[in-house]
Amino acid sequence: MGDFKFGWWTTGRDEAAVNLFNVVLEALRKGEINGKFCYLFLSRDEGEGVFSDKLAQIAQEANIPVVRLSAVRFEPELRKRDRALWRTRYHEALYEKLAPFSCPLAVLAGYMWVLSPEICSKVSAINLHPALPGGPAGTWQEVIWQLLEESADRTGAMMHLVTPELDRGPAVTYFSFPIKGKEWDGLWREFEHLKSKHGMDYVKKEVGEELPLFKKIRHEGEIRELPLIVETLKAFADGRIVIKDSAFFDLHGNPLEEPLDLSSFVDEKIGEMKG
Repeated sequence: MGDFKFGWWTTGRDEAAVNLFNVVLEALRKGEINGKFCYLFLSRDEGEGVFSDKLAQIAQEANIPVVRLSAVRFEPELRKRDRALWRTRYHEALYEKLAPFSCPLAVLAGYMWVLSPEICSKVSAINLHPALPGGPAGTWQEVIWQLLEESADRTGAMMHLVTPELDRGPAVTYFSFPIKGKEWDGLWREFEHLKSKHGMDYVKKEVGEELPLFKKIRHEGEIRELPLIVETLKAFADGRIVIKDSAFFDLHGNPLEEPLDLSSFVDEKIGEMKG
């Protein structure tokens, strides 16, 4: 494993968070990414979640230091009363825990808390967000519902610089794929029929994530997130992308004018996975 070091931040709330960590860990072991984990940070304590505990176990078995600081249990009354001040104090406490690692980059993958402005100024961090640059903000569930309400033609995911504004930092890499066309049209018709008959609130509350169109958008996005995050970290490890003073630069030190579109690479990897 090479000199490129990064920390991994996650809440570890679902199986997808475990899969992302495992895929990157495997890529490091194989030498596909010339680097190593500094630490795994979990915003849940032991016993707070099955998947966060599973992540801690995987990291410990791989001799990766595990840092835990429960967001839910950290000054809960302050969190209810003054969320901005709570963010500052929570991330101050976290920064103290992470300081000994001297890690140049933090990768957020399924980290469910908005960062404070102070931590954004101290830590260079990139985040995996399941929408295109300029697309919907929020959780992957919120993104998909917004795509359905807008009858969007395409979606994707991006890696972007973390800023105090949720999911709005400049993107460094992304992929996109169509959600209209031959294999999608029947699913859209089914959704539109349900919506016209019962209303959008009914679809969200009664059908929910079991809606076939919802499930397919999630599946196609999720499997593409894995090669996106690996290829992005490879680019950092190889020096093709450099982060400095909250900006991205290429190999020659020139500012990145626009994010790298990795759609072709990601689709090729998906083709290999599907055989």
